[in-house]
Amino acid sequence: MPALFAGFIFLLCGFCFTVPKNVTVGSADVGGLTIYEAAAKARENIERELETKTLTVRGDKSVYTFGYPEIYYKDNIFSLLKHAKKGDKLTPSVIYCLHGFDEIVQGICQSERVAAVEPSAKFNISGEPFTYDGGRDGKEVVKSKLADDLRASLAGGFETVNVAYKGVNREKTPEEVKKSTEYLAGFTTYYDSSNVCRSSNIRLAANKLNGKILESGKTLSFNDIVGERTKARGFLSAKIIENGEFVEGVGGGVCQVSTTLYNCALLAGMDIAEYHPHSLAVGYVPPSRDAMVSGTSCDLKITNNSDCPVYIRGRTGNGYVTFEIYGKKGGAVYSLSSKVTETLPAPEEITDDPAKAKTGKDGLASEGYLTVVRGGYSKTVRLRKDKYLPVKHVKYVGEEEGVDENPEESAEKTEG
Repeated sequence: MPALFAGFIFLLCGFCFTVPKNVTVGSADVGGLTIYEAAAKARENIERELETKTLTVRGDKSVYTFGYPEIYYKDNIFSLLKHAKKGDKLTPSVIYCLHGFDEIVQGICQSERVAAVEPSAKFNISGEPFTYDGGRDGKEVVKSKLADDLRASLAGGFETVNVAYKGVNREKTPEEVKKSTEYLAGFTTYYDSSNVCRSSNIRLAANKLNGKILESGKTLSFNDIVGERTKARGFLSAKIIENGEFVEGVGGGVCQVSTTLYNCALLAGMDIAEYHPHSLAVGYVPPSRDAMVSGTSCDLKITNNSDCPVYIRGRTGNGYVTFEIYGKKGGAVYSLSSKVTETLPAPEEITDDPAKAKTGKDGLASEGYLTVVRGGYSKTVRLRKDKYLPVKHVKYVGEEEGVDENPEESAEKTEG
């Protein structure tokens, strides 16, 4: 209670204290007024003057202006009046401040920031493989200088503050982007374009794979991308291999697409997570170079083992299907080879029904190899061992010797 009473007495005395006569604060005559009246009168002049002031910050994007009451002030008028003597001409010390100073500085920095745009490559499914954008460097406000310049302007004559910037460099160069989109490998196989249904299936499957981007460490599933081979999804009936025989089935020809992609991926240095050989040898690649797909049980899966995305382009033309893969070169050159290790003679059967006659084909055992050349050193590894069944030769008792259809041509027309 005594402290509260003392405070009340001090406040009362402040209101009752009279400024000596002929005392001026700035241009205001405050003599004979209470200390609070005198302070209020002196501050009227300060505030009228402040209302005419504008603080301007000029940036490259915008011009920012601040005035009263965003700009406020602090003074020492009470201290001057408490010690004033008759006839004193007092000059107050006025310090100008900006409400939310730190937030204003941060806001200007954010508004004026120009982010660096990294160079990029747009992958195209036709024409040139990539369209490149070189990007641009950015810039940002020198925050500490902006704050210092604002304080200096408030303390001086409210001079215009010109924002200072520093550059923000791109993290990558256009050259680095181009090096991550180089041609790695291509592979082509050929087919009989007069087989309309088979050609359509090949084109449909290749188009579904065209333009795919496989991120680093990710695995591509052929079946997931191409999808179920059904008539409802646009696939037609053509020759497929089933139980060691060439028969009609929806989606015939799709295995040639998976095989072409398989070879291209190996030549690009990618990992093969899953593949399956055909039961019969096919004519569009050497043995131990095929990759059969079927339903959901047999898939081709390819893993991107590099530290950059890889880009896959697939296209078809008049009797050919081609895949190309782009990405970051790892410093190695890859090549494929295979060899036949055993021939499995085709069994023969005699028939008196000419409709059952068919040309057979020997089966074989084979091995596939990958050769890697890096830094002048070469290493060849065996990728796989396969056995392809023979196709039974059914001979009509009335046929003449030597008039059988060429086995290679027969297989070429009918494989899946």
